[in-house]
Amino acid sequence: MKIVVIGASGTIGSALADTLEASGSHEVVRASRRGPVVVDLARPDSIDEMFDAVGTVDAVVAVAGSGQIARIDASPDDDYFTGLEGKMLGQIHLTRRAAHRLADGGSLTLTNGISTFSEPGLSFAALVNGGLGHFVPTAAAEMPRGIRLNSVSPGWVAETLEKMGRDGAQGTPVAEVVRAYVELIEGTGQGLVVEPGVPAPS
Repeated sequence: MKIVVIGASGTIGSALADTLEASGSHEVVRASRRGPVVVDLARPDSIDEMFDAVGTVDAVVAVAGSGQIARIDASPDDDYFTGLEGKMLGQIHLTRRAAHRLADGGSLTLTNGISTFSEPGLSFAALVNGGLGHFVPTAAAEMPRGIRLNSVSPGWVAETLEKMGRDGAQGTPVAEVVRAYVELIEGTGQGLVVEPGVPAPS
């Protein structure tokens, strides 16, 4: 399969691209805001440019999209709404374009995120991740030409927690998260939201 990994420079994306390449069964195209193929999900025109650059592909995986801990009562708007354009609306723009640009029977895998919220500052993340989690099963039924749409909700990734100076044991190892993506790409599931992660640390 020819697979585009969007966000291939990140913790999950780089590990996923490496795993797919190592299988020997796939041609992997690495895309990111500063990658060999440039795409920024916050800019819908760049999604079109990406598809123009790579041509017809069998699968696209989006593991891009940023967010941060921001309290509803204390954070400025620019901080609180981080992730709306890129992670939420960007993945919806990607889905709409993939419906026309993916090969027949292709696969699109999105990323929502943590679904268990046990600390302050995650209210907007709850909105974005919950919205995407409900979007995927519904939109999957509308995808044409046998295109499969699924999502992974990684939870807290152990390696990411460690970079934040927190206990990585409270998260899911990136290898386990990557396995969930690979199973969706290579499988037959449709409209699934897979959660390989564990509850957020309290």
